[in-house]
Amino acid sequence: MEKELESLITSLKDELASCTKEADILNVKSKYVGKKSRITEILGNLKNMTVEEKRKYGSLINNTKKEMESIIASSLESLESKANITFDDTLDYDIENGSLHPVTIVAKEVTDCLKKMGFTVVSGPEMESEYYNFEALNVPKDHPARDMQDTYYLDNGMLLRTQTSDNQIRGMENYGAPLRICAPGRTFRNEDLDANHENTFFQIEGMVIDENISIENLMYVMQELLSEVFKTDLKVRLRPGFFPFTEPSYEMDMSCVICGGKGCPTCKNGGWIELIGCGMVHPNVLRAGGVDPEKYTGFAFGIGLTRLAMMKYKISDIRVLNSGDIRYLKNFDIK
Repeated sequence: MEKELESLITSLKDELASCTKEADILNVKSKYVGKKSRITEILGNLKNMTVEEKRKYGSLINNTKKEMESIIASSLESLESKANITFDDTLDYDIENGSLHPVTIVAKEVTDCLKKMGFTVVSGPEMESEYYNFEALNVPKDHPARDMQDTYYLDNGMLLRTQTSDNQIRGMENYGAPLRICAPGRTFRNEDLDANHENTFFQIEGMVIDENISIENLMYVMQELLSEVFKTDLKVRLRPGFFPFTEPSYEMDMSCVICGGKGCPTCKNGGWIELIGCGMVHPNVLRAGGVDPEKYTGFAFGIGLTRLAMMKYKISDIRVLNSGDIRYLKNFDIK
């Protein structure tokens, strides 16, 4: 055994002596200390040795492998020192500036606007419990509203959050009332992909809780937000909607800027894009967050940041935003 281990070290040194490139040294490393090397095979056979053999050879084998790894590391360091690489700062390099993702740009514009109105930016986990994603938001088990969201359930009993609304409960638990928070983040739903639907998209949740909060306060915040993002007057409409965690609930739509309201695949040929879900916070949600609904009222809203980016930059297919295609995405930057 001793002679074989000595022979391995000698052979390793001989092969390293003829190496002139890093790749050559790495090939030798794989041969002598890799998963299929002789030293690894010898280490694997330790379990089959007697107790006396393990005492005699165990430390010797381990020390031999460490010595071989040290020899290889020294060879790599020696090669690097001989390379004598210098940097020529007189060369003319053509380096392009990067750009932010369209969703990142829109998220910053929205959060900057909300921060001016006193909102605190918070965040929550993407792997969420059913309690925060559904139950505390007035959606108990077997509630029909759960069918509206095709949820990714995980083997550990958790789920990938379907909405940023889970931050409503976490915000009330952490900060109490009065409260002004916004929570941008990524959400997940098992959607059939098309020009207007993705299984991974971004939202921002907003919530205000105080005494005497009304729907007029909600409308003011929504108008300020859209004006900040689009820098122009927009054609919008408010219609009744349904969300278990708000009562009354509303949907705010904007005229599709892709087709000018005429109808296209992006707006499902309806001329309008659903942009904001909003309403007055349901008393059950306030109670779940530890807030007294007899004293406080509030409003909440959820904005699709991905859809907002599509409208701002007139992107007709939502799938582009998750494509990672630099050729397309580099066209966007903060001006």
